[in-house]
Amino acid sequence: MAEGPKTWTVGIVGRAVKQKCKLPVAIVEALEALFLDLRDNGPQRANWPNFGRLHRKKNEEYYHCHLNRGKPRYVAVWRVTDRAIKLMEIRYVGTHEGADYQRID
Repeated sequence: MAEGPKTWTVGIVGRAVKQKCKLPVAIVEALEALFLDLRDNGPQRANWPNFGRLHRKKNEEYYHCHLNRGKPRYVAVWRVTDRAIKLMEIRYVGTHEGADYQRID
C-alpha cells in the first residue's frame, strides 16, 4: 500500500508558548488552525491573510501571517529549520505592533 505524503513536524518555541498563554481565545483558536495547516500543507500558506516571506539572511526561511482582522492585529511568525525532514517552528505570536521581525530568531 502506498504511503501518503509526509506531514511537517511543527514545534512552538518556549517564548511563543508563553506569548500564546496571553492571547485572547479567538486568537489561540486561529493559531491552532494555522498550526494544523502548517503541519498538513507546509510553510507557504498563501491562504492566510497577509501571508509573506520575511526577508532576512539569504539562506533562512521565515514566514508570517495575520491571525485576525481588526485591532489589535495579531501575527504569527514561523521558520523552516530543515526542509529535508520537513521541520519548522513557530517563533513568535503576538500583536503586529509588538513584532520586531528583525529580532525574531
